Amino acid sequence: MNGKMTIMACITGFLLDCMFGDPVWMYHPIRVIGNLISVLEKGLRKLLCSQIPASEQEKKNRREVLAGGILWILTVSLSFLVPAVLLFAARKIHPAVRFLLETFWCYQIFAARCLVGESKKVYQKLKEDDLPGARKAVSMIVGRDTENLTAEGVTKAAVETVAENTSDGVTAPLLYKAVNTMDSMLGYKNEKYLYFGRIPAKMDDVFNYIPARLTAWFMIVAAFLTGMDGKNAWKIYLRDKRKHASPNSAQSEAVCAGALDVQLAGDAVYFGKVYKKDYIGDAIRKIEPEDILRAGKLMYMTTILMMVVFGGLLLWIY
Repeated sequence: MNGKMTIMACITGFLLDCMFGDPVWMYHPIRVIGNLISVLEKGLRKLLCSQIPASEQEKKNRREVLAGGILWILTVSLSFLVPAVLLFAARKIHPAVRFLLETFWCYQIFAARCLVGESKKVYQKLKEDDLPGARKAVSMIVGRDTENLTAEGVTKAAVETVAENTSDGVTAPLLYKAVNTMDSMLGYKNEKYLYFGRIPAKMDDVFNYIPARLTAWFMIVAAFLTGMDGKNAWKIYLRDKRKHASPNSAQSEAVCAGALDVQLAGDAVYFGKVYKKDYIGDAIRKIEPEDILRAGKLMYMTTILMMVVFGGLLLWIY
């Protein structure tokens, strides 16, 4: 019974997200996790790293890796235990209370409408020929520096983040959202997080390994169903799915590039530093603002397919 209730809560939460978007009037659980990470990072840096002199850099690096690992364990443990205890208590009151609580949390965790909505803001600014506004809008959803991006660069950044976050923000959040949040906050390869964020970033790769590939496979089917170039999506996926420093990030991005017949990725600037990246896809045609909307459509169809297939399968099993 609990399994069916969880599946129905997941489906209902997704539908609520599609209809209403994030309930911005209420404190978001990801902000709670984010604040927890910030507090733990500050405390662990002070406890394990702050007393080591600059002359012992190797020792400091090892301590930062250790501190990042401890932070990962504490964050994931608390992010699992607190909701589990609250759901157990809610069920003791009444199964309907648990269902409502779990549904609301699922509703908060999913980010489909928010992601599409933010990408549409980029699209609108591009259609208005407002490049500074488009740069600002896309800076809200990507981690790279955006102040010098061309209109084409802004469009690519928006399409890429929708493609990549189809997995990170939509199809897999209930499995590993705390893990993904740590990667988002600590997974930068800069001086501050190169060592401290190493374990959180690696664990995100581990937890997202299967969801990223499942998302890519379903996205290929979605490309056919939405009238996009499904054959090219399959071709580019097979060829370019590993063209990223992360073993997972290029999975759905390669499918999206193939489905749209455009070229994504390439060099990007983070914190003022240029990072060399391979191109993903072939420039069969020039990317255009409408591709942002097409990427959102592809994301929705992918998510619906996964909900139908896995939701139906699990309901049948339970």
